[in-house]
Amino acid sequence: MGVCTSSIKYVFRQYLEVNMKKIVLAAAFTAAASTAFAGAMSDPIVEPEVIVEEQSGTSAGGIIIPLLLLAIVAAAASH
Repeated sequence: MGVCTSSIKYVFRQYLEVNMKKIVLAAAFTAAASTAFAGAMSDPIVEPEVIVEEQSGTSAGGIIIPLLLLAIVAAAASH
């Protein structure tokens, strides 16, 4: 009876070993396939270019030169 029990255990171990290898292999293929088809490549994220304008030294901007020209013309016209 000991020989029969050990041979049954041996056959059962071989059966489990073969089936476990198949299950592990199937799980590996399933994991690889699910990640391969998970989604398409997305567009790259591009940061916008920051443009900083330099401000002039005066708060009046470009109004000083026309005012000076107006004052010069007014002074020349009054003489």
